[in-house]
Amino acid sequence: MDSAQLISSSCRRKILETLSKVKQTHIMDLVRRVNSNYGQVCRNVQILEQEGIVSSNYYGRMRLIKLNNDNPKTVTILKVLRILKKQQSYL
Repeated sequence: MDSAQLISSSCRRKILETLSKVKQTHIMDLVRRVNSNYGQVCRNVQILEQEGIVSSNYYGRMRLIKLNNDNPKTVTILKVLRILKKQQSYL
């Protein structure tokens, strides 16, 4: 999936923006922060994981999600999101 398709989903954009601020969070906190439902967030996290943009680890029953800042695609997408946010503030 290319970068444009990755950020075409508002849920994925919110997930990425949230993770760029908090660095790591559990899945239910992410659901609350992006104001979505569990199924939609899990689906989008799975897509982001397949692309190597986020990673998740289980600690017991808790699933923690974090950005994979070692992936150049992650850095590029976060830069694009910042640029888009700046442009929206000018409009």
